[in-house]
Amino acid sequence: MPGGVSSPIRALDPDRFQVPVRDPVWKHVWLSEPLRDIYGSAPFLRLYRIKQLGPTELIYPGATHSRASHSVGVYALAFRLLRVLVSRGADRWVTDTGCASFLAAALLHDLGHFPYTHSLKELPLENHEALTAALMRSEPLRSLIGDSGGDPDMAAAIVSPAAGETPGATGEDAETVFFQSLLSGVLDPDKLDYLNRDAYYCGVPYGLQDTEYVLSRVQPDRRRGIVLDSESVLSVESVLFSKYLMYRSVYWHRQVRIATAMMKKSLYAVLRDKTVSPETLYSLDDEGLYRLLASLAHPDAEIGMGIRERRLYRILAEYRFNESDPGMKPLEDLERRSEAERHLSERITRETGIRLTEADVLIDIPERISFESDLFVADEAKPFSESSTVFNRATVDKFTASLRKVRIAVKPEIAQRLSGSRLTGENLAEWTGLRYTVD
Repeated sequence: MPGGVSSPIRALDPDRFQVPVRDPVWKHVWLSEPLRDIYGSAPFLRLYRIKQLGPTELIYPGATHSRASHSVGVYALAFRLLRVLVSRGADRWVTDTGCASFLAAALLHDLGHFPYTHSLKELPLENHEALTAALMRSEPLRSLIGDSGGDPDMAAAIVSPAAGETPGATGEDAETVFFQSLLSGVLDPDKLDYLNRDAYYCGVPYGLQDTEYVLSRVQPDRRRGIVLDSESVLSVESVLFSKYLMYRSVYWHRQVRIATAMMKKSLYAVLRDKTVSPETLYSLDDEGLYRLLASLAHPDAEIGMGIRERRLYRILAEYRFNESDPGMKPLEDLERRSEAERHLSERITRETGIRLTEADVLIDIPERISFESDLFVADEAKPFSESSTVFNRATVDKFTASLRKVRIAVKPEIAQRLSGSRLTGENLAEWTGLRYTVD
């Protein structure tokens, strides 16, 4: 890393990082030779064939960047963050092995990610962090991580804590817990990269962050990972508000949501009917997923294939998600949602005389998300949400409520046939078992 500053941790010695990778977002990213070998390994190369934002390119044509480019960006920011924290006292408790393990974990954190972005979320599958950890503990990556100076088991634990998403819940050593906290949080390298990178490729300004300033404000904390001062509150607010705007304009754009739900509906059907096993999906890339669907005789496979030809379902009605609606909350369960789609198709058929099947109807409910922060503001001696921020819990709840929309959609040819049937949002809500609160 030409021009680098020497570090008390050998794993961060700039002389070890002489392999440049040119990145449009973070410019030169420097790898060590062992990390270059990881970057060129077959498991990592699969990430080049998975688009970071899946069907979003249908709406934002520039959004063709890959999980691989995002992973390089996460590594680049993890390296910068670690150097800052070490220079501010973290070298008292981190080791060479731990730092090398953390860098490998950052580069490989998405290794087990499913194809087609989050379309496979909520399906009865192993979570992608656990798949990542299993790959990191297996060859060739086990040896390659070891060659980089890291411990493959520690690197895997940093990505996927043994007890789920709570760092340290099963008594991992303090250094591992520290690195888990760095890789997963409000100001983590993952979030800082995907907000900046996705905004860059989509051509929108909403996700851009003053990353250098963010990194200049963090302080290491052995138990919490990082802490901030009150002058840094603005940085966290910027990240949270950017996340909100990116969800509103990009990630949960109504047509992106419909395409995502179409793939989810298609895959849920073939998994439910045991036409495909979960293990079949884990090693696929985006094209492999389409090839799989094209090879299946299952009638619902064509739902996912329709995305490629831009035959997206047409939205008939949308509603704000309402926790107090007794008919809405159960629809978060995919089986209950499938039953509701079947019931709705039968009711529309009965009321209009136009024959629909369960495959013709789609109900989309975005998964739960959080805009809360557990960061600690040291000079106020308070968690972020109780500090001088405007992002108190009431504001966060309003943000979340404004984003989650329940949508009812049908195949485009069905929508055309229904155009003169005088269906209303009130009708559809009643037949789905929802209270009528159409947006």
